[in-house]
Amino acid sequence: MVLAAALRLQKNKKVDGNTFWQALALVLVIEGLLPFLSPGGWRRMFEQILALGDGQIRFFGLCSIVIGVVLLAVLA
Repeated sequence: MVLAAALRLQKNKKVDGNTFWQALALVLVIEGLLPFLSPGGWRRMFEQILALGDGQIRFFGLCSIVIGVVLLAVLA
C-alpha cells in the first residue's frame, strides 16, 4: 500500500490527502512494532527516556525533526 503510494507519487509528483494518511499509517505501524514484539524491552527503554532531562529529550526531538525534513527534501 505505501509502496504503491510512493510509486504513484513518483509518477504524478503530486501529493494528495491519501498520501498523508498513508504516511501517518506507516508511522503508526513502525511505532507499534517494538511494543508488540518486545514489551519488556519497550518498557525498559521508556523508563530510560523518563530519566532523561528536558534538554536531552528536546535534543532527540530536534534530531528527529531535522532527519525527517532532510529525508523529505531528498525524496521529494
